[in-house]
Amino acid sequence: MLDSPAITSAEELLRGRGLELLGRCDDLTHRFAQWKHDAMLLEDLSQAEVDTLGGFMPLVHARAQQPLIVEGEVGDWMLLLLGGTVDVTKRSESGVVSRLAVIKAGASVGEMSMMDGAPRYASCVALEEVHAGLLTREAIKLLIRDHPAIGAKLLVKLTQMLAQRLRNTSNQLVKTLGKQT
Repeated sequence: MLDSPAITSAEELLRGRGLELLGRCDDLTHRFAQWKHDAMLLEDLSQAEVDTLGGFMPLVHARAQQPLIVEGEVGDWMLLLLGGTVDVTKRSESGVVSRLAVIKAGASVGEMSMMDGAPRYASCVALEEVHAGLLTREAIKLLIRDHPAIGAKLLVKLTQMLAQRLRNTSNQLVKTLGKQT
């Protein structure tokens, strides 16, 4: 099993928020039956590869209104939502909180900070009971070492997801700027 400092740090942070860690996401394809259709992160992996990945991910449980990710904190991990709904919000410089999205099972959050180590851009709070898989940068390194094909597919998919988010943000910016002229 994984016992790296990065996972211990992430686990300690989440436990400090009152979240429960329920072992690993072993047998992930049965735990999250809609993985092939709902989880963009997993769509290029086979069932066996998804189950292997699950062995590298602790299972996190949150009750309604518990924070999963806090804007401004630093973290080298992300979450893959396996069940429940999460509110994603951003606080403006003046303190006004705006909803960016409501996400459901299959979505992932925290990829940007996991990849670049920069502070979290937004906060994520459970709107109802949530189950999520915790994936750290260290776990990805171990996955690449032990299962290079899975690690490569995962990195390509993360890159595609980040590129798509950048494209969507750029399109929103162009629309917003177009309305101001």
